[in-house]
This record gives sequence, structure tokens and C-alpha cells, in this order.
Amino acid sequence: MEIAATEREVEHYLNEWLTLDKYVMQERCINLLFQDLCNKNSELDEVLLKVSALNDFYSTNIYDTHRVARHIHALEIDALLKGGDLDLVDRMAVVSFSSEVRRFYSFATKYCSHHFPEAYPIYDSYVDEMLWFFHKRDYFAKFNRIDMKHFPTFVEIIDQFKGHYGLEKFSRKQIDVFLWLAGKKHFPRYKQANRAGSNKMR
Repeated sequence: MEIAATEREVEHYLNEWLTLDKYVMQERCINLLFQDLCNKNSELDEVLLKVSALNDFYSTNIYDTHRVARHIHALEIDALLKGGDLDLVDRMAVVSFSSEVRRFYSFATKYCSHHFPEAYPIYDSYVDEMLWFFHKRDYFAKFNRIDMKHFPTFVEIIDQFKGHYGLEKFSRKQIDVFLWLAGKKHFPRYKQANRAGSNKMR
């Protein structure tokens, strides 16, 4: 499989992103909610609105959005987000329910990213597949696959990816878009595995 990690290839996928009207509109709506209408997390109803919107657009299968919203609200995250606290993602991801504890890691990266996209790149299965592919082929950084599930390490891997391939001109958000779109193209089996989310944002 030929996948390039070059400035030209990244720019190709960034231009492709701009043609995807549905995704661009959904992203615009989410950004309006997170950065303009409800840019703080001190009110539970605003947190619940954001959790519900992400759950719908991204098809994250959170069956109790109210419990997740209460968990995020209790963390008092605004100062941590503004300060770029990377450990916050792992704390936000772990939610206790009455009968179990679940870890919504990808969701937590999305929630933080939509507040501060440059500080918090999004983790999902496509990004995971792409980074692991380049790791196996080019060994651009030293890490095990499970390490990507620890958010500070994941961010470090993203930055090492940028450095190794000479992509420093691109923001973390732009690299995130590149990895996601390229992952959807080169690892399409995830579309078949999650048909319900095939027309959703990631």
C-alpha cells in the first residue's frame, strides 16, 4: 500500500476536506456551539447540549449523555482546557455508571479538541491505523500501539510524525484532518464495521 506523508499529500487531503460540504457544515455547527454559544463548561445544561451534539454528529454511542455531562461538569475543566492540560483527556474519558466504568477516550479527545483544536488533536480508529502504518513502515517514532491511548503520548506521537516527515508548517488540526481522510481511504473496512456511523462525522 502506497501512502505518502508529504506536504503535497497533506495539502491534497486538506483541499479535499473543503469539498465535503456535509462534513464542513457539521464542523461549522459544532464549532459555533463550542466556541461561541457554549464556550464554557460551568453550566450543566450547556455541557449536556455539547455532549449530545457530539454524540449525534460523531455517532459515539453514549447511551447516557446526562451522566457523561455531569462527569465533565464536575471536573471544572475550563482553566485546564485553556492551559492545555493534556492529562485532562484521560480523566474526562473515564466515566462511572451504576453498574460499570466505561472509557470514552475518543469522545474525550473530540470534546477537548472542539474547544482548543490546536492543543487537543482528535484520536479515532482511522488516525490510529494511519499512525501505526507509518510506524511499522518508517519507524518515525518509538512507541507501542497501546501508547496512543494515553493522550499526552498521543500528542507527542503526532508532533514526532510532523517532525519526521517535515510537516511542521501544518497545525495539529490540519495533520488530524489529513490522517482521518487518508485513513478513511486506505482502511475502508471501518466503514463496513460501523454502517450506522458511515454518514456521520468521525
